[in-house]
Amino acid sequence: MVIARKIAYNVLVSSISKILATILALVSIGLITRYLGKDGFGNYSTVIAFFAFFTALSDLGLSSISTREISRNGADEEKIMGNVFTLRVATALLVVIVSPAIIFFFPYDPEVKRGILVAALAFFFSSSYQILNGVFQKNLAIDKIAFSELIGKLIQVSGVFLAIKFGLGFDWIIASLLAYMIASFLMIFFWSKKYIKIKLYFNIGYWKEFLKESYPIGAVTIITFIYFKIDTIMLSLMRTSADVGIYNAAYKIIENITFFPGMIMGLIFPIMSHSIFSDREKFQDISNKTFKVFLIFVLPLVVGTVFLSDGIINLIGGAGFFESANVLRILVFSLAFIFFGNFFNAILISGNQQKKLMYILALAAVINVSLNYILISKFSYFGAAWVAVATEFFVASGTFLLVFRKIKYMPKAEKFLGIAGAAFFMGLVLYFSENAGFFARGFMSVATYMLFLWVFKAVKTEEITSIISKRGIKEYEEIS
Repeated sequence: MVIARKIAYNVLVSSISKILATILALVSIGLITRYLGKDGFGNYSTVIAFFAFFTALSDLGLSSISTREISRNGADEEKIMGNVFTLRVATALLVVIVSPAIIFFFPYDPEVKRGILVAALAFFFSSSYQILNGVFQKNLAIDKIAFSELIGKLIQVSGVFLAIKFGLGFDWIIASLLAYMIASFLMIFFWSKKYIKIKLYFNIGYWKEFLKESYPIGAVTIITFIYFKIDTIMLSLMRTSADVGIYNAAYKIIENITFFPGMIMGLIFPIMSHSIFSDREKFQDISNKTFKVFLIFVLPLVVGTVFLSDGIINLIGGAGFFESANVLRILVFSLAFIFFGNFFNAILISGNQQKKLMYILALAAVINVSLNYILISKFSYFGAAWVAVATEFFVASGTFLLVFRKIKYMPKAEKFLGIAGAAFFMGLVLYFSENAGFFARGFMSVATYMLFLWVFKAVKTEEITSIISKRGIKEYEEIS
């Protein structure tokens, strides 16, 4: 019961922290869009895309594999994390050093190039603390990760607010990202000392052996960046900054919601890794409950966004970004596939199928870049949005087939028709309340969805408060 309460506490605190951090992120987007306008926000989005590029470039699969390895019985955590932390710092420093040469060849304005350099420095601190996240996942302490990100996001929003209030301009808005990452790094590094003593290990032989395991995940990370973020960079090179701004006003909303599947799978991943070969019944129980929770969240997100996108964009970006509403209506379908793509990806990595996963994602990247090259030139941000949907659909369906074939797992969700029925009645309420206010429609639709979940007995209370049952975590006590 102690472990069960610990998991429930982590889910609750992390969910609240992540929701608050997401709200702060959306507030930040609202401030920046209104201050910088379409062109300025397009430049800002380009800088952030390069930040993601740097992160993908030096990932090397270290985070996922280190989490998997320290979660297994008999793991030497200090040796593993010491070597991995040192390797991550080295690769991050290399990116910071070579980034000026990379951006020199891009036809961006000077402020965008300066912003990319600041983003490279921010990435150094971001990558350094993210490698330690596995320690908190293994010890069921992801509440600390969420809290550090919340404080960091609060610092960033405060920096954006001050930059706007005193008219400090684009450079200071980008600098707020650096402040965010430095603060998060300091907190995570300090808290990690409670669980493990971090030392710098320079064991080249161990690095080579570890990289043999992790490089497929590193390749997957780079490939994922290509199909997840390359659209912004291609838009910035093929169209105007305003087009980038319109696309990203919608895309940032989707991007900030993706915290949820990542958070849940971050908690479940160590347990999946421990049970997938040792206790098939527990693995299937955990996986099925996670799949059902994803369904419960995905269906109303899609239905609500389709009907409320105009109000959402007006609230977040302002009237100047009205074109983004239709982009959001398209992108929300990619969000649905992202949820289940995360789910199947985690299962494949837990089952040591990361090399097979790499092939699926590599093909997705090729499809994404090819379609973006064709459709962005013709349809601008609408083309990029439809390519995002097609790519995420390909990834979700491809990884599902791989899980079915290699892991022999077929997800099951009890009361699926009840969940779908609740979403249907939610859509009816939104359809017939078109003349009501944005917040009134939102409240009525959520209330309707919750009501019909109860009417159809589609979900039990314990399935919302805790994904994992006592039976599902019994053996995990041995490695916690």
